Amino acid sequence: MGEAEQYILDALSLIRLRGAAVRFPVRTIEDGGIIFAGDVMFRSNQLTVFLKGCREIIIMGATAGDDIMSAIEEDSSGRNVTRGVVLDATASEMVDASLDWMMAYFNRGLRRENRRLLKKRFSAGYGDFLLENQRTIFHLLELHRIGVRITENFILIPEKSVTAITGIR
Repeated sequence: MGEAEQYILDALSLIRLRGAAVRFPVRTIEDGGIIFAGDVMFRSNQLTVFLKGCREIIIMGATAGDDIMSAIEEDSSGRNVTRGVVLDATASEMVDASLDWMMAYFNRGLRRENRRLLKKRFSAGYGDFLLENQRTIFHLLELHRIGVRITENFILIPEKSVTAITGIR
Protein backbone atom coordinates (compact mmCIF):
# COMPACT_ATOMS: atom_id res chain seq x y z
CA MET A 1 0.00 0.00 0.00
CA GLY A 2 1.29 3.43 -0.94
CA GLU A 3 1.64 6.48 1.26
CA ALA A 4 -1.43 8.25 -0.16
CA GLU A 5 -3.60 5.16 0.27
CA GLN A 6 -2.52 4.90 3.90
CA TYR A 7 -3.40 8.56 4.48
CA ILE A 8 -6.84 7.97 2.95
CA LEU A 9 -7.37 5.06 5.35
CA ASP A 10 -6.22 7.33 8.19
CA ALA A 11 -8.80 9.91 7.12
CA LEU A 12 -11.57 7.33 6.98
CA SER A 13 -10.77 6.28 10.54
CA LEU A 14 -11.10 9.91 11.71
CA ILE A 15 -14.19 11.02 9.79
CA ARG A 16 -17.43 10.90 11.78
CA LEU A 17 -20.12 11.67 9.19
CA ARG A 18 -23.35 13.04 10.59
CA GLY A 19 -26.16 14.72 8.77
CA ALA A 20 -29.62 16.23 8.92
CA ALA A 21 -32.26 16.93 6.32
CA VAL A 22 -35.78 18.34 6.31
CA ARG A 23 -38.49 18.42 3.66
CA PHE A 24 -40.54 21.62 3.45
CA PRO A 25 -43.52 22.61 1.32
CA VAL A 26 -43.00 25.77 -0.71
CA ARG A 27 -45.57 28.49 -0.10
CA THR A 28 -44.44 30.86 -2.81
CA ILE A 29 -41.67 31.24 -5.34
CA GLU A 30 -41.66 34.81 -6.58
CA ASP A 31 -39.21 37.17 -8.17
CA GLY A 32 -36.33 37.50 -5.79
CA GLY A 33 -37.28 34.91 -3.21
CA ILE A 34 -38.80 31.70 -1.97
CA ILE A 35 -41.14 31.50 1.03
CA PHE A 36 -41.57 28.22 2.93
CA ALA A 37 -41.99 26.80 6.46
CA GLY A 38 -44.39 29.43 7.64
CA ASP A 39 -42.82 32.73 6.75
CA VAL A 40 -39.17 31.75 6.23
CA MET A 41 -37.87 33.47 3.13
CA PHE A 42 -34.65 33.13 1.20
CA ARG A 43 -33.99 36.07 -1.08
CA SER A 44 -32.12 35.04 -4.22
CA ASN A 45 -33.00 35.44 -7.87
CA GLN A 46 -30.76 32.52 -8.80
CA LEU A 47 -32.33 30.24 -6.19
CA THR A 48 -35.84 31.08 -7.43
CA VAL A 49 -34.81 30.20 -11.00
CA PHE A 50 -33.20 26.98 -9.73
CA LEU A 51 -36.37 25.97 -7.82
CA LYS A 52 -38.88 27.07 -10.46
CA GLY A 53 -41.71 24.55 -10.66
CA CYS A 54 -40.88 22.91 -7.32
CA ARG A 55 -43.65 22.63 -4.74
CA GLU A 56 -41.32 21.29 -2.05
CA ILE A 57 -37.67 21.58 -1.09
CA ILE A 58 -35.17 19.53 0.83
CA ILE A 59 -32.67 21.35 3.02
CA MET A 60 -29.73 19.21 4.12
CA GLY A 61 -26.48 19.48 6.00
CA ALA A 62 -23.59 17.22 6.88
CA THR A 63 -20.31 17.27 8.77
CA ALA A 64 -17.16 15.16 8.92
CA GLY A 65 -16.74 16.00 12.61
CA ASP A 66 -14.02 17.46 14.79
CA ASP A 67 -11.57 14.52 14.86
CA ILE A 68 -10.58 14.84 11.22
CA MET A 69 -10.23 18.62 11.55
CA SER A 70 -7.86 18.25 14.51
CA ALA A 71 -5.68 15.86 12.52
CA ILE A 72 -5.70 18.15 9.46
CA GLU A 73 -4.69 21.16 11.56
CA GLU A 74 -1.92 19.24 13.30
CA ASP A 75 -0.48 17.81 10.09
CA SER A 76 -0.84 21.05 8.12
CA SER A 77 1.06 23.00 10.77
CA GLY A 78 4.22 21.14 9.78
CA ARG A 79 4.01 17.65 11.21
CA ASN A 80 3.20 16.04 7.83
CA VAL A 81 1.86 18.51 5.30
CA THR A 82 1.30 15.86 2.63
CA ARG A 83 -0.84 13.79 5.00
CA GLY A 84 -2.75 16.95 5.97
CA VAL A 85 -3.58 17.65 2.32
CA VAL A 86 -4.79 14.08 1.74
CA LEU A 87 -6.88 14.13 4.93
CA ASP A 88 -8.39 17.46 3.88
CA ALA A 89 -9.28 16.26 0.38
CA THR A 90 -10.73 12.99 1.69
CA ALA A 91 -12.90 14.80 4.24
CA SER A 92 -14.19 17.19 1.56
CA GLU A 93 -15.10 14.33 -0.75
CA MET A 94 -16.77 12.34 2.02
CA VAL A 95 -18.96 15.24 3.19
CA ASP A 96 -20.03 15.97 -0.37
CA ALA A 97 -20.76 12.27 -0.91
CA SER A 98 -22.92 12.27 2.21
CA LEU A 99 -25.19 14.86 0.57
CA ASP A 100 -25.33 12.61 -2.51
CA TRP A 101 -26.37 9.74 -0.21
CA MET A 102 -29.12 11.88 1.36
CA MET A 103 -30.43 12.82 -2.07
CA ALA A 104 -30.50 9.15 -3.13
CA TYR A 105 -32.32 8.28 0.11
CA PHE A 106 -35.01 10.91 -0.51
CA ASN A 107 -35.31 9.91 -4.17
CA ARG A 108 -36.11 6.31 -3.18
CA GLY A 109 -39.09 7.53 -1.14
CA LEU A 110 -40.15 10.09 -3.71
CA ARG A 111 -40.29 7.43 -6.41
CA ARG A 112 -43.41 6.06 -4.68
CA GLU A 113 -45.00 9.50 -5.16
CA ASN A 114 -43.89 9.65 -8.81
CA ARG A 115 -41.65 12.59 -7.93
CA ARG A 116 -37.91 13.21 -7.81
CA LEU A 117 -35.29 15.65 -6.60
CA LEU A 118 -33.54 18.05 -8.89
CA LYS A 119 -30.15 16.61 -9.85
CA LYS A 120 -28.19 19.56 -8.46
CA ARG A 121 -27.96 21.38 -5.13
CA PHE A 122 -27.71 25.06 -4.26
CA SER A 123 -25.70 26.30 -1.26
CA ALA A 124 -25.59 29.53 0.71
CA GLY A 125 -22.73 31.67 -0.52
CA TYR A 126 -23.26 30.66 -4.15
CA GLY A 127 -24.23 33.42 -6.56
CA ASP A 128 -26.74 35.83 -5.06
CA PHE A 129 -27.81 33.36 -2.34
CA LEU A 130 -25.96 35.14 0.44
CA LEU A 131 -23.88 33.28 3.01
CA GLU A 132 -25.97 34.89 5.76
CA ASN A 133 -28.73 32.40 4.83
CA GLN A 134 -26.49 29.79 6.43
CA ARG A 135 -27.75 30.92 9.86
CA THR A 136 -31.36 30.16 8.92
CA ILE A 137 -30.38 26.78 7.49
CA PHE A 138 -28.33 26.05 10.62
CA HIS A 139 -31.38 26.68 12.82
CA LEU A 140 -33.90 24.88 10.58
CA LEU A 141 -31.73 21.75 10.58
CA GLU A 142 -30.74 22.11 14.24
CA LEU A 143 -27.17 21.41 13.21
CA HIS A 144 -25.98 21.93 16.79
CA ARG A 145 -27.46 18.47 17.43
CA ILE A 146 -24.81 16.92 15.16
CA GLY A 147 -21.91 18.92 16.59
CA VAL A 148 -21.86 21.81 14.12
CA ARG A 149 -21.44 25.40 15.24
CA ILE A 150 -21.76 28.64 13.28
CA THR A 151 -19.65 31.78 13.55
CA GLU A 152 -20.90 35.36 13.54
CA ASN A 153 -19.69 35.46 9.92
CA PHE A 154 -21.93 32.47 9.03
CA ILE A 155 -19.08 29.96 8.67
CA LEU A 156 -19.81 26.41 9.81
CA ILE A 157 -17.46 24.75 12.29
CA PRO A 158 -16.04 22.09 11.89
CA GLU A 159 -14.77 23.36 8.56
CA LYS A 160 -15.74 20.16 6.77
CA SER A 161 -19.45 20.88 7.18
CA VAL A 162 -21.81 21.75 4.34
CA THR A 163 -25.42 22.68 3.71
CA ALA A 164 -27.48 22.67 0.53
CA ILE A 165 -30.99 23.01 -0.86
CA THR A 166 -32.61 21.10 -3.68
CA GLY A 167 -36.12 20.99 -5.05
CA ILE A 168 -38.69 18.25 -5.52
CA ARG A 169 -40.48 17.92 -8.88
